[in-house]
Order: sequence, then C-alpha cells, then structure tokens
Amino acid sequence: MSLLKRAKNTTEFGGLVLFEEVQAAMAAERALKKAGYTVRLVAPPPELRRGCDLAVAINLVEQPGIERRLREADVAYVEVRPLAGDSPEILEIVRVTDYGDWVMVKAANMKLTYEKATGKIVNTSGGGCPDIPYLHAAMLDKPVAEAPRPRDLGYTLCALMLERAHEEAIALTEGGEA
Repeated sequence: MSLLKRAKNTTEFGGLVLFEEVQAAMAAERALKKAGYTVRLVAPPPELRRGCDLAVAINLVEQPGIERRLREADVAYVEVRPLAGDSPEILEIVRVTDYGDWVMVKAANMKLTYEKATGKIVNTSGGGCPDIPYLHAAMLDKPVAEAPRPRDLGYTLCALMLERAHEEAIALTEGGEA
C-alpha cells in the first residue's frame, strides 16, 4: 500500500484552510466540528503549506460561515484556498499497513501497532514530544478499545496524531478491515 494516499471522498471538500501554526489548525478543527461543519484535518501538499504541516479541508460552499466561525473562535488562519481541478491532492493523515499478525496505524509521524489475534497494542512510536513516553506506557499491552485515549492524557501534536491513529485502530478492531 502506498504511504501517500489520497484523502477519502475528496470531492466533498473543495478547499483548504491554511495555517501558520499547528495549534491553530487543531483549534480550527475543534471549533468547526463543534459548530456542525464537516471538516477533516489533512496534510496539504508541500507547495501550499504556510508554515504548518496541517490544514483543514472544508466544503468550499460553506466558506463564509467557516471564516465567520473561525473569527468568532479567535482562530488565526492564513487563507482559504480553493482546490481546482489542477491542484495537488490533499493527503490523508491516517494510513494503515497490514503486517499479517499485526496492523500498524500511522497518523502523520505517530504509529500505533496492535496484534490482530488479541487486539492488544504492542507498540507506539514516533514523534519527539515530551508526552509520548507517558502515552506509550499507558497504552502498551492494553486492548485497543480499552486503552486510555491520548486526547485525555496528552497535550501535544504528537498526542493528537496518536489519538487519530487510536481512533482508526478502534474502528478496525470493531469490524473494520485491515
């Protein structure tokens, strides 16, 4: 499986909100989801990045409301960029690799690996954030669905990405495919 995979259903997204800081992208995603918008945190193509390796994919028809919500939530963004037919593809942050007895779920630079037979987490790796060793110790050797949520324990981008990997692993162990 290719490590660079197109975002699923990219046709539902017609634009990207670009940011200078990772924290702003994370805050934007939270604020927009809370307001009921369908958005996705994605990796923009390198040529569209504005200092941040994350962007929020949006339905471009909702741009005025989305920009208003970001102003209300005091979230700084650089621009909203339409994705034209000739635009580079946005990339899915979460990727899954099946290794036979194990499945590795990678979200950005964070990886969570679990054993298929038991559903237990056998490894987490990646990132250089200070909360990662703590998250690793808290999650290791626990069934995916019973492991503590990185979002409840961590405070960094690495924790957010591990949360995304954990969410996908939960979906996979509860009947998804791997």
